[in-house]
Amino acid sequence: MSAISREAAVLHATTLLSALLLSQAPAPTPAQEPGPDQATTSSQRAAEAAERAAVAAERAAEANARMAEAIERLAQGITRTATPAEQPAPAAEKKEPEKKDTWDVTVGMGLIFITGNASTITFNGLAAAERKTEHWIYAVTATGVYGQSRPPELTGAQEESQVVALNAALQLRGDRRFTEKLSAYLLTGAETDHVKSVELRGIGEAGIGIIWWDDKRKDGGEAYLRTDLAFRYARETRFQYYPSRMDLPDVSFGGPRFGAAFRYGLNKDVAFVEELSVLPSLIEGSRLFITNQTQLNVKLTKALAINTTFLLQYDSEPAPGKVSTDTSLAVSLAVTF
Repeated sequence: MSAISREAAVLHATTLLSALLLSQAPAPTPAQEPGPDQATTSSQRAAEAAERAAVAAERAAEANARMAEAIERLAQGITRTATPAEQPAPAAEKKEPEKKDTWDVTVGMGLIFITGNASTITFNGLAAAERKTEHWIYAVTATGVYGQSRPPELTGAQEESQVVALNAALQLRGDRRFTEKLSAYLLTGAETDHVKSVELRGIGEAGIGIIWWDDKRKDGGEAYLRTDLAFRYARETRFQYYPSRMDLPDVSFGGPRFGAAFRYGLNKDVAFVEELSVLPSLIEGSRLFITNQTQLNVKLTKALAINTTFLLQYDSEPAPGKVSTDTSLAVSLAVTF
């Protein structure tokens, strides 16, 4: 309540009380005038009554002011605690969509240039799928190469186009995650390569995988490093397809395998990938396998990318008549689903 309202309330209350007291005081009769003592006593009583009335009015005004302040505070409290229908609804928080365990699938096709046991230009295909859950990682990879060429052994009249690039591989891997960094895995697969006189190579592997770092930057780039330490066993059936068809003795190999996979994203569209595998065989002689793959991925759109891959494969004891090292350079177009 303002100061003007309080003063008006005090004045009004004082006026009412004074009028009430004066109306109740005995009026002097016209026939008998009051004496001096009586007049003095009546004046004192009137003054005291007026003073008491003023004090009472002031207290009443203060009580009215306090009541007005209480009413004002009560009104403010009611406004703050309005019903949900009267209050504006809070802005709905944006919730990120829950990530479901789905398969990430990549399919690619392209051109490959091969040197080594054959000089040829062929077509290659790739299909890869991966699924990650809280405790498991599943991965499937399938590759294939087919082409026609003239092998170096064929000259003169025998020179004609032949199917010399014919290989394929299928690999299945399952990782059991103990932590974000450590996992144990099982791997199985099958390979064939007619140029290398490998009719079928079946492999089985068990090991431990460690993710040393997996960092993603704000610009979309990333840095990833995983190493594998495992034991692999393989049985290889051999058959010579070129230059003449003949059966060859089968072989087996097995031993510890060290693998590393490194990925570095320059930004969200360009990434460099390096994969290395080293396997020294401890059975049936001393045989060494080294596989190194270097890849540059450039995204054209969110789902479409160009992959340039250089692959080096070394086998210290290949089939008779075959060289130890094969290299290939491939450029392919990949689509991610």
